[in-house]
Amino acid sequence: MNDSIFVGLDVHKATISVAVAEAMRGGEVRNLGIIPNRADQIDKLAKKLGKGDRQVSFCYEAGPCGYGLHRQLTGLGHNCIVVAPSLIPMKAGDRVKTDRRDAAMLAKLHRSGELTAVWVPDAAHEAMRDLVRARATAMRVLGKARQHLQGYLLRHGRIYAGKKGWTLAYRRWLTTVRFDHPAGQIVLQDYILAVTDAEARVDCLTKRMEELAPQWSMMPFVEAVQAMRGVAFKATLFNVDNGDMVLFETESGRRILCDINIRQAADDEDDDTPTSLSSSGKSSIGTKKAGSLSMPSSTLIRTPITSEASPSTSTSAILQAG
Repeated sequence: MNDSIFVGLDVHKATISVAVAEAMRGGEVRNLGIIPNRADQIDKLAKKLGKGDRQVSFCYEAGPCGYGLHRQLTGLGHNCIVVAPSLIPMKAGDRVKTDRRDAAMLAKLHRSGELTAVWVPDAAHEAMRDLVRARATAMRVLGKARQHLQGYLLRHGRIYAGKKGWTLAYRRWLTTVRFDHPAGQIVLQDYILAVTDAEARVDCLTKRMEELAPQWSMMPFVEAVQAMRGVAFKATLFNVDNGDMVLFETESGRRILCDINIRQAADDEDDDTPTSLSSSGKSSIGTKKAGSLSMPSSTLIRTPITSEASPSTSTSAILQAG
């Protein structure tokens, strides 16, 4: 064990601050300085620290720089964990943060086993996750574009008489809207074009997701989850971000599911509804995205099956609900 070291890395876009803690209890913790955040420099550092078959264990905080460093170090045969920043133990009153201090702190805590590692996706899973997030961004852009158009029409007294917007009848009505001044008509056409472009972008990304999903390693799990009424392709959107679902088998994992409202449909009439859920039925904690994905599914699950409604919902319908 004495022939091993623990390395803390404070990673930034251009630089990496490096600190080393000797494996023995109370061993020396020293800063090795700052290296450029480049693949060749990281290779050089790993070879230097691993001389003489020394066991090297790296760690760094999860952040915007992603998992490339983790894949490079593990590919070189070294142990490396990506640390959950929110779960790093902090001393009360210790508010001084520098790159050197952060790297040394990571090295010491890694040696004592007090760091919590996050799940690291492989390259293919991360690519699918980026695709799902790109579609989510496109959906937000589409929502904003529609909001801008409807706000413009309302501001100028062009009110649609129908009950629901963005139907075929609504789109036909848009083609009949006219403004007296040419500038007003130009603005209207620009807003309509923005909505059309955003819708085309969402449709394109949705099709790409459907094409690539069969090649995804978690597709068997997604297909299994789709057996539940109302889930359908929403399972992809949820699982692609959460990755390894084994964590939900634990007590804390079940708590997470409750907090993001997955179990809300089952808990509605249960006297043991957890206190973390507000009276409105929405969770007060948890990720906003996971909650938004679970709500349509839980609503569909609670909706009685009628002759007009199929027990399963199509992929396109679920994606439109997103």
